[in-house]
Amino acid sequence: MPNTKSAAKAQRSSGRKRLRNKSVKSALHTLQKRFLSLVGEGKKDEAAVLLPQLASTLDKAAKRGVIHRNRADRLKSRLTLRLAASSAPAAK
Repeated sequence: MPNTKSAAKAQRSSGRKRLRNKSVKSALHTLQKRFLSLVGEGKKDEAAVLLPQLASTLDKAAKRGVIHRNRADRLKSRLTLRLAASSAPAAK
């Protein structure tokens, strides 16, 4: 239990932020799973369409402080590399 009015307000505020952050992170995880499953199935065209949407969502999450800016950049880079590697012809 909070002991002061400001602590009570901070508790309410952090509760709202936690729910908002949880929702954004859940949406991010869903998009990432969808992208990776498309890449895994070899549906490169559909994955290439989804990548900009995923990158935009990552940028928005970073802008709002849900995830760190560097983490968003790192994920975008790795997902782009994953798509490029799936598009490349296999070396024999």
